[in-house]
Amino acid sequence: MSNARTARRHDLNLYRRYFDLVAAGRKTIEVRVRYPHLADMAAGDTIRFRIKGTDETCDVLVKRVTAYPDFEALLDGEGPANVNPAASREEQLANIRAIYPPEKEALGALAIEIELLAA
Repeated sequence: MSNARTARRHDLNLYRRYFDLVAAGRKTIEVRVRYPHLADMAAGDTIRFRIKGTDETCDVLVKRVTAYPDFEALLDGEGPANVNPAASREEQLANIRAIYPPEKEALGALAIEIELLAA
């Protein structure tokens, strides 16, 4: 198989409120801006999430990566409850846009379907 791709590990920071949802297996979609360094992320990769400034980590398997033109399209396509079961669609949109300004959102949005790996 000449087109076989080597799975990669990505190290990403996560705010505690989202980290806790991922670590509990309740958050199955991670939202990111479509930065160049994430453009090659694909199913089979793993992500090590870290709470910034701490040694707390959890590892997830990337099951799927889907690109959207913006955060609203992503929430509608993926379902807000999968992104954050603890917040409404409107709250989530406000939270995401508080993290990422319009010029970042303009790069596009990635929905990363994740599955918690055993510690």
